[in-house]
Amino acid sequence: MKRLAAVMVVSIAGVLGACQKSSAGGSEPSPTEPARTELLAVGAEAPSLRADAHNGETVDLAALRGKPVVVYFYPKDDTPGCTVEAQEIRDVWSELQSSGAVVIGVSSDDVASHQAFAEKHALPFLLVPDSDHAIAHKFGVPVSNGKAKRVSFLIGKDGKVAKVFPDVKPQGHGRELVAAIRAAS
Repeated sequence: MKRLAAVMVVSIAGVLGACQKSSAGGSEPSPTEPARTELLAVGAEAPSLRADAHNGETVDLAALRGKPVVVYFYPKDDTPGCTVEAQEIRDVWSELQSSGAVVIGVSSDDVASHQAFAEKHALPFLLVPDSDHAIAHKFGVPVSNGKAKRVSFLIGKDGKVAKVFPDVKPQGHGRELVAAIRAAS
């Protein structure tokens, strides 16, 4: 009987430990904002986001209310798919700017990696490090092997999610974003 009780205690402890980790399998979320188990849905309030971008600028989603904001998650700087996606967004930058949109790229890479990536590919938008995956967790973006899934969110001027791109294909994504911003305006 004691052995059964010990096995049950170990099993319960293991289950409780697993429940405290996100389903995405990364670091633990902030105690004030638990990890989401699914992507933010259209109509949901955008989560708080305050972080320093690769260029030293502080990004604060709450301060960007009144502007459309694209938050795009990507796996890794300077890899083939991520480079294509970033260049696609760069190539429609004038259209995004004319709509007043702000673009924030998020990956687990550090500031130095983001700086090199932005410089190498002349990226005019903000890149934010998410090494502990706290931002990905807030948006419900799955993380596997330390890398976020390629997902984009359009946050409307009202601070709510206007569109979710759950399965982004790098080629053509810049045009998708421009069309979504126009449709939401």
